[in-house]
Amino acid sequence: MVIFAIYAVIFILFEDYDRAFLQPFEEASDWHLALFSLVVMAGLALLLHRYAHRMDERISREQAEKENAMRRELTQNIAHELKTPVTSILGYTDTILDNPGMSSDTQHQFILRTKAQAHRLTALLQDISTLNRMDYASEMLEMERTDVSQIVADIAEETALAFAQKQMSLHNCLPQNIIIQGNPSLIYSIFRNLINNAINYAGEGTIVKMTAEQQNGSWHFTFKDNGVGINARHLPRIFERFYRIDKGRSRSYGGTGLGLSIVKNAVVLHGGTIEARHAEGGGLQFDFTLKQILYTHKSKK
Repeated sequence: MVIFAIYAVIFILFEDYDRAFLQPFEEASDWHLALFSLVVMAGLALLLHRYAHRMDERISREQAEKENAMRRELTQNIAHELKTPVTSILGYTDTILDNPGMSSDTQHQFILRTKAQAHRLTALLQDISTLNRMDYASEMLEMERTDVSQIVADIAEETALAFAQKQMSLHNCLPQNIIIQGNPSLIYSIFRNLINNAINYAGEGTIVKMTAEQQNGSWHFTFKDNGVGINARHLPRIFERFYRIDKGRSRSYGGTGLGLSIVKNAVVLHGGTIEARHAEGGGLQFDFTLKQILYTHKSKK
């Protein structure tokens, strides 16, 4: 606007901006025209400023309303997810207390179910706590030299029995030199949640494969399975908190509905990106990156 005003004044005062010798005109009408033009431009500038201010207020208001709606929805989802295991725990314990003559076998089954719901409640609270730390205290997360390869190897050992029980196999093809500056707990959450998601939903007999390569200062990871996959309409939303493709099936496996959201947030906090798509030949594939590489070492023989 300022540059436009300067050019306009020069053009009006000197009649033509490309003259070899600029000579101001002297007639009063010309000066009146120049003054009128400046007043018009000042008025237009004021109107544009007010319009921009109103637009900023409108955008801020709409953004605030959207954030409030998201918070309300999140609060409702959390309350609903917490209510389910709590209701089950109260129901099982009340049944045991109200039936003193219950057989020991039945009582034992109810106690086991109560314990399972307590574990689910604990997992849900832990996931909510993890997301809150990433949302509101990300600057307090400690970043340190983190061996991603070793973390994934440990997870592979931890989940070996679960893979065997479903006749599934994990092909860990990650190189042995993936060392980044990161938060070990969040790096663990990324790979553990992806593996848990595959174990729970990919289907029996599935092969899960992880690969990685270094490109342009980042590690590019591919995590895929050849399982049942998901409908294309669900792909854009699978990273949303508490979004479930099949609510009943998800809860039967003890899922909290927060695993993939934790994965995405943790990847973003490490300077990366992530996307989900259908794998070639069927199944689900996640492609993501992790930045902030500081160290590398030779592969183990």
